Amino acid sequence: MEQLLVHCANAIQSNDATLAQQILWVLNNIAPPDGDSNQRLTCAFLRALVARAAKTGTCKILATTAARYCYNNNLLPLSTHRFSAIELATFVDLTPWHRFGFTAANAAILDSIEGYSSVHLVDLTSTHCMQIPTLIDAVASRFESPPLIKLTVAAPTDSSLRPPVLDLSYEELGSKLVNFARSRNVAMEFRVIPSTHSDGFSTLIDHLRIHHLLYPEALVINCHMMLHYIEDESTATIASPSPRDAFLKSIRSLEPTVVVVVDEDVELTAGNLVCRLRSAFNYFWIPFDAVDAFLPAAGSKQRQWYEAEVCWRIENVIAQEGMQRVERAEGKARWVQRMRNAAFREAAFGEDCVAEVRGMLGEHAAGWGLKKEEEDQLVLTWKGHNVVFATAWVPA
Repeated sequence: MEQLLVHCANAIQSNDATLAQQILWVLNNIAPPDGDSNQRLTCAFLRALVARAAKTGTCKILATTAARYCYNNNLLPLSTHRFSAIELATFVDLTPWHRFGFTAANAAILDSIEGYSSVHLVDLTSTHCMQIPTLIDAVASRFESPPLIKLTVAAPTDSSLRPPVLDLSYEELGSKLVNFARSRNVAMEFRVIPSTHSDGFSTLIDHLRIHHLLYPEALVINCHMMLHYIEDESTATIASPSPRDAFLKSIRSLEPTVVVVVDEDVELTAGNLVCRLRSAFNYFWIPFDAVDAFLPAAGSKQRQWYEAEVCWRIENVIAQEGMQRVERAEGKARWVQRMRNAAFREAAFGEDCVAEVRGMLGEHAAGWGLKKEEEDQLVLTWKGHNVVFATAWVPA
């Protein structure tokens, strides 16, 4: 199936409508949208290639072929579900995909803020602060006199909706978090800074620089599957360094207490479509395979939402280019090198943290695992394959 998708991608790239149509017909017959996990995965990539053909084809017949395929197979445009706060919390808890990073990050944060009366927590995440309630609980349990937590989040300044989408304003979300913290006897302040990945979160950095000068406190930067939205090194020149490197150096200049980087261990930055397709295909089989273990019922709403999010990401990787392609993840090794180049050194995760992560994984389906790499890096695995990595950093 992967090879057929590669042939289809090459046909679309060369505007060979006849070959593309033939491969679409073959794939349609062997990859139904309600088939097994590998068939559903292939169908998701097929949908993405159709979207690319319809959008970028210079040959009119190719665009027509793509449109006809969508119509004949009832492939409607992907719809984005708007989650309530409770729905999103439940959705995030379905797998360790996010919980792994939450657990590891919380442990690193708790260790780093020991002895501080005030903590400025900058939450750069794709899950709308879903980590924060567990962190509040941990702070309340660990400290007899919990520190003041000043929570700052970056709100998108564009109109793009990247799943998961929260059906709640950040102001309303902040109010709920502050009230929850109060119920746990933890004082919390919440602020939203309009800032986006498209300019490397420069507005956020400017705010942090001013705030950090005025208030001596622990500064925690929590980056959870958000940094890969920043442009990758392919945009760098001799005169203008990579926006990712520039962001990390800006963070380093603030002398943070700890920086946590959690992201997916996959390389999706290639400019070549076929290279991206192969890399994505050999990574996104994991969520489709895993979903059969914890949500086997095909009619489950949660399963539909889960797979729709993965399909959106696949379509973004395959069908979009330039600034429209925001799914530009890169592997752990590259992020580790970026952090070291920005004058950070790794902070080890303690045995208590590892034990807590293992305990969390025990709540989920068999197949999920944990391994340590280079002593200081934790990696979530599915059937032995790397999925998500977690690292903690302090100024060198």
